[in-house]
Amino acid sequence: MEYNHRIRGMIPTPEEMERQLEEAGKRRKAAWHILKERAEAIRVVDFHVHTFPEKIAKAALKQLSEDSCTEPFTGGTTEELSASMKEAGVDLSIVLPVITNPEKVAHINLSAARQNETVNQTGILSFAGIHPAAENYRILLRQISELGFKGIKLHPDYYRISFDDIRTKRIVDLASELELIIVTHAGTDIGLYPPVYCSVDSIVNVMNDVSPTRLVAAHMGGWNNWDEVLEKLAGRKLWVDTAFSIGEIPWKKPGQPKHGFRQLSDEGFVELVHAMGADRVLFATDSPWAEQKDYVNRISSMPLSEDEKRQIFSENAKRLLGLMPKEV
Repeated sequence: MEYNHRIRGMIPTPEEMERQLEEAGKRRKAAWHILKERAEAIRVVDFHVHTFPEKIAKAALKQLSEDSCTEPFTGGTTEELSASMKEAGVDLSIVLPVITNPEKVAHINLSAARQNETVNQTGILSFAGIHPAAENYRILLRQISELGFKGIKLHPDYYRISFDDIRTKRIVDLASELELIIVTHAGTDIGLYPPVYCSVDSIVNVMNDVSPTRLVAAHMGGWNNWDEVLEKLAGRKLWVDTAFSIGEIPWKKPGQPKHGFRQLSDEGFVELVHAMGADRVLFATDSPWAEQKDYVNRISSMPLSEDEKRQIFSENAKRLLGLMPKEV
């Protein structure tokens, strides 16, 4: 009897689970309220970073480093991200989970939701992850909305499902209906090339067919496909982020770039900012694959106006996230 009693006590009743979820929701709302109150003091938002649970971070980064032939700048943990933010002067970082198994969507998002309970203390806010192959995508997206997430991350290359596949389109459609920000990896993935699962043409197709209202195409609209971005996305109503698009690529073997890949030149970056509109560009690094301090310094030294830099570093992100009253 004593054994059975202990087992029953370890398994929450439905009522207890409901109570715990309600209390967690209150903590997230309170944390967000505090963050919103101090939004004026947020000067740098990194809209695109990645972290890993401490127990798998080392192995995960080792594999990703081998696949991409590049070296990370941190160990990929939340603790190391916090140290990087402090050194770089980054006030808020957005963690973008990449989910490779549709069966793990709910579990990963619940963990990310717990992280968001302390955003006003850590300056780290997580988006949710989703997988186009999840048959219960409607339930998952509504859960994401109910958990208070501001957005979702898509990575077509890891799914091996094109961005304009109907399975992705239906996620983009419902996420837009739920007023979620949608960040998608765009262009070549340095560790998974070829092929390209989120081409510029696929972004155009989704925009034409679904008309997402809060779409962010990472890596300046399409990594290593920037000529097409200039030709086909300039002037379109979407955002781009600056993640892993400028500076030197930290190759494991210096002087031996994979497939001839290279970053945007400073001139090319400024041209693309002006083509897209500075009010549509979000500061981002892709940490741990780029150094936050280096990116802050590089963009600060670019021949952009102070107003353009303010928009890129924080104002665009704050408007998109709803931290500023002005509607996007």
